[in-house]
Amino acid sequence: MGGVAALASEAGNRVTGCDSGVYPPMSDQLRDLGIELIEGYGADQLKLAPDCFVVGNVVSRSRGADGQPRYPLMEAILDAGATYASGPQWLGEQVLRRDGHACHVLAVAGTHGKTTTTSMLAWVLEACGHKPGFLVGGVPLNFGTSARLGAATDRAGAPFVIEADEYDTAFFDKRSKFVHYRPSTAILNNLEFDHADIFDDLAAIERQFHHLVRTVPSKGRVVFNAEEESLQRVLKMGCWSQAMGFGLTRGDWRIDGPPEDFGVFHQGQEVAHITWAVAGVHNQLNALAALVAAEHVGVAPQQAAQALAGFQNVRRRLENKGVVRGVTVYDDFAHHPTAIRTTVDGLRRKVGTQRIIAVFEPRSNTMKLGTMKSQLPWSLGQVDLAICHSGGLEWSAAEALAPMEERALVVPTIDEVVRMVAQVAQSGDHVLCMSNGGFGGIHAKLLSALAV
Repeated sequence: MGGVAALASEAGNRVTGCDSGVYPPMSDQLRDLGIELIEGYGADQLKLAPDCFVVGNVVSRSRGADGQPRYPLMEAILDAGATYASGPQWLGEQVLRRDGHACHVLAVAGTHGKTTTTSMLAWVLEACGHKPGFLVGGVPLNFGTSARLGAATDRAGAPFVIEADEYDTAFFDKRSKFVHYRPSTAILNNLEFDHADIFDDLAAIERQFHHLVRTVPSKGRVVFNAEEESLQRVLKMGCWSQAMGFGLTRGDWRIDGPPEDFGVFHQGQEVAHITWAVAGVHNQLNALAALVAAEHVGVAPQQAAQALAGFQNVRRRLENKGVVRGVTVYDDFAHHPTAIRTTVDGLRRKVGTQRIIAVFEPRSNTMKLGTMKSQLPWSLGQVDLAICHSGGLEWSAAEALAPMEERALVVPTIDEVVRMVAQVAQSGDHVLCMSNGGFGGIHAKLLSALAV
């Protein structure tokens, strides 16, 4: 929603927004753009009388224990009959299809890697002169902002790269967000069970991905991870566009070599070579997906490879927050067990045998439900010590992490987590903090504690 606000502001609108407890980097970006951010959802904001209220999917009709609405502003909007739309609907109507012309939308979907792959693809198009618009669920370091219009308002068919989420659109629209985007190029990066708060099982998510595939035109391209059986099932439901598979061992497009220096092969022939500073096998696959998608708008593989050599990654993706007394502290958005595992693997490949201390909180709706708690020992298998912040959980993190024995600790508060890390960390250690929230500013607290 912060990115939507940025696009609306760039398009010449006066924009205000409200939320609860916004944290960096988005809070910094909004402030820098001059967008007024109001704390809370008070009904008095109806007096702003905007042309449209754009509603995020955090908003609901729920009520507290006292019977009062949690989102009074939404109740006021409905009672007044004021104009409102969901974020994805507004994007589709006002940015992606506007004034009688449509952008060439390149949508990046998948359980993991959406933000990074969207950022890679936007940077490839930028470096190759296409002036793309983009909306990313993070802040790409190459751009310093999560969203921009690019050439989207200048000409029909201008490229717009968008992170395409399968989460539901709004309390009044339970379709996945990505059906509003109508891409000409769609990346299906991977697919496994997530969002247990809204999906019953993997088959329900596969059905939503099928709905996305249905919106791609016959002249469009679906770029899919050929290693994923779930995506094979999605395509078997129907695909009316050019389908191009990629992977390590399957698909027409493949990679060969270590994460920092590898070849790109199309039907067995090497067509490009990527040398860069980004860690992890998962990022090799992200890069391959971006390269294949960029080719659909005329970027040659070797050009894309040269652009990727200058890719600087995204904030909160194994982001180095500082080094104190030889201890390096990282921030990463990983919260799903598979994302945790791939992040840890990327760091392990980078640091070799040096110790990794993983500090994490199960904060996403899925993890709070405990749906994937049994996978945590698997996801943390390569760390030397895991410290779990268990505050707010209704299931036992200690029981879930018991298979790790002495390599796992469970701590109820962030302050205690900081004290624990400060006690055990040694010079040469790597402290990896993982959360899809602000984590109570733990990174700065750790750096301060380590300095004492």
